[in-house]
Amino acid sequence: MSTKTCLVYNYAQHYRGGVFKLLDKELQIESYFGDKMGDIKKLDYDELNFFKEELINIKLIGPFYWQKGVLKLFNKYDNYIFLGEYYCLSTWLFLLLSIFSKNKIILWTHGWYGNESFLKKILKKAFFNLGDQILLYGNYAKNLMIKEGFKSEKLKVIYNSLDYSSQYKIRTKLEKTSIYNEYFKNDFPVLLFIGRLTKVKKLEYIIEAQKAFIKQGNNVNVVFIGKGVEEDNLKRIVKENKTEELTWFYGACYAERQIGNLIFNADICVSPGNVGLTAMHAMVYGTPVISHDNFTLQMPEFEAILKGETGDFFKHNSVDSLIEIINEWLINNENREEIRKKCFNRIDNYFNPNFQLQIIKSVLDEK
Repeated sequence: MSTKTCLVYNYAQHYRGGVFKLLDKELQIESYFGDKMGDIKKLDYDELNFFKEELINIKLIGPFYWQKGVLKLFNKYDNYIFLGEYYCLSTWLFLLLSIFSKNKIILWTHGWYGNESFLKKILKKAFFNLGDQILLYGNYAKNLMIKEGFKSEKLKVIYNSLDYSSQYKIRTKLEKTSIYNEYFKNDFPVLLFIGRLTKVKKLEYIIEAQKAFIKQGNNVNVVFIGKGVEEDNLKRIVKENKTEELTWFYGACYAERQIGNLIFNADICVSPGNVGLTAMHAMVYGTPVISHDNFTLQMPEFEAILKGETGDFFKHNSVDSLIEIINEWLINNENREEIRKKCFNRIDNYFNPNFQLQIIKSVLDEK
């Protein structure tokens, strides 16, 4: 590329490594990342040829923070791709300074959720209007922003991704195994959740649904892959329901081949709370996803779910609705291989770093 571009992000999340490495390799984008973000695993900077510097994230009041070292990058590049967090005050100042420059500023962001308060709408409109282009995780946010007065041509949907290339290689070698038959000593359908076991995920809904199915004489197995603060509470409920033999707390797992095998051989991934990256992780290995239908509270990855094709939505906060939707999918389980292919296609066509690379390249090429 004849122009110089840099990426300024809050943190080098390991799970975003696929797209970070692709931008580094294909577009030689120089990268700057914040130094901390809770206990989320950090990408090894040695995997990036054009990594430049780690910035210091300084926490201010509430969610607001400052990235020390950002301002020295002003006018050093032709194009800037910033994580579009309006509560990063250093990004605000950079955007304001750029009003008087010819630099292109691209904001990579969730955008609009649909539940913004009056004050938050004012802040977001002011912030996003300072950018030249906005990269969004989904069409839902794009449509909301158009209704708020943003020009459609300024909004580009980029979706989200995980380490797709590694997952794809694993997927090509996956096959139906007896992993669940051997563990549970039965051949009942398997409902799976993968992710952190936290309260906001409402994972007790899965256990309540399991209890209801058992009462109906339709036993189902439940598998939780992950650890979290809700684990003890979930185990307590399982014990009270006397369903220990039908429930597997697999624990945290970072071996992607094992994860792929577990997801591939499950029937449905159920995420009663916000679905987030869980949707993409399940679908890349061919398993449909069920989550709630209140999109103002969802993470943008809910758009990977195509109702009746790659998953479904139940009525928010309704266990009865969740049970009904799960039951419909289990009844139609004879179409499992067709559903698996649809899940593959959804990720292969949109939710991957290659798609994101092409969108970013097209935005950078625009005059």
